[in-house]
Order: sequence, then C-alpha cells, then structure tokens
Amino acid sequence: MRRRLYFMLPNIEMAKKLERELLLGHIDDSHIHFHATVDAKLAELPKANLLQRTDLLHGMFVGLVVGAVVGAALGYLLYLYPAFGDSLGMGPILGLAIAGAVFGSWASGMVAISVPNSRLKGFQSAIDNGQILLMVDVPKDRVEEISEMVHSHYPEAADKGVESHMPAFP
Repeated sequence: MRRRLYFMLPNIEMAKKLERELLLGHIDDSHIHFHATVDAKLAELPKANLLQRTDLLHGMFVGLVVGAVVGAALGYLLYLYPAFGDSLGMGPILGLAIAGAVFGSWASGMVAISVPNSRLKGFQSAIDNGQILLMVDVPKDRVEEISEMVHSHYPEAADKGVESHMPAFP
C-alpha cells in the first residue's frame, strides 16, 4: 500500500535535484510525478499523467453508478408496461442497467477529462505562480523517511501533506 506525498517546489532546478535524490533513495521513477503550468519546461522530469491531472476516474465512476441506476429504472418501467413486460420478462432491467452504466461512464468520462483534478485544487494558485508540484508515491512505512530526506536536503520545499487514500490506478 502506498501513500502520495505532495511538495511544492520553487523552481525547476530544485525539482531536478530532488528527483535525483528520490531516485537515489530507491523511489522508482514511475512513482515520481511533477505538475506545473503549461508553459513550464519540465523537459526530462516525469510529468503527471492524464489520470493525475484530471478527474477522469472519479467522473467515470459517477457516470457508471448514475447510468446503471437510470438504466435499471428505465428497464423496470419497461417491465411494468404490459405490452413489453409480458413478452420480455426481467431482461430489460439488466440490459438497460448495463447499457446505462456503459453510456454513463463514457459520457461523464468525456466531460471529466477536461476538469482539473479536484485533489489538486489547493495547489493551483501556487502552480499558477510558477511553482512545481511534486507528487511522490511511497510505501506507507517510508512516508516519514522520505519526508525527512526531502526536508533535510531541501528545507525550502513546502510539505503539502499526505494523501492516505491513493487511487488504485494512479
């Protein structure tokens, strides 16, 4: 199980140095993510991917649930309608629930892909001012060690907390 640590870094040079320190601290490159404004030159630094920058997973989950509920309700109404209910049975409830879940997940995913990640909302003003957000995923037993390492080498790196419930597919 991993925890996500957040740090605000003042410039790109510090971000590069801190990435090297984390790599030397046996944090895999796939667990280090940087997020900055569009015009920031993150060059060789590992950038936050689409799932980390947007609310895609959350939006797809909400669409899945709402679509399944609406589809099941429509299927139930179709079942209650005498002309179809007698001949089709309970099949429309399950079929429309699945179709609604698929459609709802797709439709809300298309919307959510353009919405910034709500977990990063608190960092947005600092990012807009040119700072760089570092998200590092560490094993839960190394949270204190990595935090201490970052602050001992780079005291100007602002510790922005730990996310205890990291997404299953970050």
